[in-house]
Amino acid sequence: MAPKVSLVVSDLSEGGSVRAFLLAQVLQKLDYQVEIVGFLFGQDLYVIPPSGIPVISVTGKNYPNFFGSARKLLQKLDGDIIYAVKPKPASFGLSLIKKMSNNRPLLLDMDDWELSWHGGFDWKYRPTPIQLYRDICKKNGALRFPNHPLYVSWLENLVKKADAITIDTQFLQDRFGGVYVPNGKDTIMFDPSLYDPEVSRKRYGLSEYRILMFPGAPRPHKGVEDVLIALDLLNQPDLRLVLVGSNPYDDYDDKLIEKWGRWIIKLPKKPVAIMPEVVSAAHVLVVPQRDTIIAQAQFPLKLTDGMAMAKPVLSTRVGDIPEILGDTGYLVDPGCPEQIAEQIQLIFEDLEAANKRGQRARDRCIKYYSVDAMACTLSQIIAEIKV
Repeated sequence: MAPKVSLVVSDLSEGGSVRAFLLAQVLQKLDYQVEIVGFLFGQDLYVIPPSGIPVISVTGKNYPNFFGSARKLLQKLDGDIIYAVKPKPASFGLSLIKKMSNNRPLLLDMDDWELSWHGGFDWKYRPTPIQLYRDICKKNGALRFPNHPLYVSWLENLVKKADAITIDTQFLQDRFGGVYVPNGKDTIMFDPSLYDPEVSRKRYGLSEYRILMFPGAPRPHKGVEDVLIALDLLNQPDLRLVLVGSNPYDDYDDKLIEKWGRWIIKLPKKPVAIMPEVVSAAHVLVVPQRDTIIAQAQFPLKLTDGMAMAKPVLSTRVGDIPEILGDTGYLVDPGCPEQIAEQIQLIFEDLEAANKRGQRARDRCIKYYSVDAMACTLSQIIAEIKV
């Protein structure tokens, strides 16, 4: 029987589960048994998992009740190989316990820098004695949250305890080492020849518009505001920005719609298997990352959505994005709506040429950023740790 890999996710109701499901697909391609095991601190899964990937969830609770939740999760964690997603206490911390208690090989995946969400290099936890007491003892005290950045900072000092580390950006490799395993795409599922863009646009009520698409949940560092400002500058009534899914963290989506609702069409989140059809409806994929420490540490999954579907991809010169796109995309400086407006105008003036560039992007995606490319690297990593 094929070995079983347990992927451990700190919170299935947050965005970190996206990378976990991608890794699960790759491992299945390598003929491993796969399961996703994780806590659910929110009400629902952040993404709808691909079919055939079992998901085992345990209700997440704050300290001290977290210890009971952790015990339940450890009992369910029975893979021959443990693969922690993110260096958080609720994933990597428990995985270290399993490694030490059961002598299981342990991999750690890092797809962004967790402390970047809290100020990055400037983050420090230096409470007054009164604040420390409140953080520990009050019912909703900050240190009762299992994945508080203080605990994450401690675990970052233990990443070398993993038998292997996988990362997806140069930033993370420079900081933590590890083997580069970029976010790939199932280019067989994401195959533009299987879809008619006009039919897709009709299905989602987009036929009368020229569609810019951001197929994910907007957050401030993702630069969606810059695209909306660009649409204000262009002021062309048949342009629309389509957002797919919603932000589970706050009301940022609502604020965007309140200010720029005339340009926005919002679609609900879709299962992975439906996303190729949704992306096929776009004329242009936009990934307008801003130059923040958060964005520098990330490999935007949306890039490979557009590349795999042979769409013109408009993005920014941030982090690894220029290297990922090569000469197959349209790049502007971060935080420059005027340049975004110029590129949108350029793309639609010669959409045929833009689509040819999109086809080159698909070719590049297949070669460097496909599930097959990920599988090749991951198989070598696992072979080395299974001594």
